[in-house]
Amino acid sequence: MKRLLYEQSVAYKGYLIIPFVFSKADNYNIYSYKLLSAIGNKSKFQKVENPAAIYGSSAENIIDIAKEHLDINFEFINHTDYFQSRYVYRHNLIIVGNENGKYFYDHYPPDSLNNIAAPKLFTSEYECLSWIRQGLDMLHIRLRAS
Repeated sequence: MKRLLYEQSVAYKGYLIIPFVFSKADNYNIYSYKLLSAIGNKSKFQKVENPAAIYGSSAENIIDIAKEHLDINFEFINHTDYFQSRYVYRHNLIIVGNENGKYFYDHYPPDSLNNIAAPKLFTSEYECLSWIRQGLDMLHIRLRAS
């Protein structure tokens, strides 16, 4: 699979809709999407690819398709935006969470929705993001050197 377009992702009703280029036809991109759920594996849509089984002509178009599908097939009502503190760094998705003043993160690489976060707690969102950036920067330097 090609790179997930995290920078074009949209949080919607407890889900994160993540578009990606599925294929090309006559030099035009065909878009699909994957979902992350705020309730994780309790959701039947967690890490599912294109449950609507409809493809789009642009990232915006596929996001509209995903929203329509979620409106019809919603599983839960989410009043908080779990994906509010999300960041893209070196094409990686970082979602920062906070519970009782302790910060943690989920980390998804550019080409999959496998969470590769370390089980580590931080005292601030800034400390959490700095630690992640440092690790991704060191990995980038090692990959360029090899």
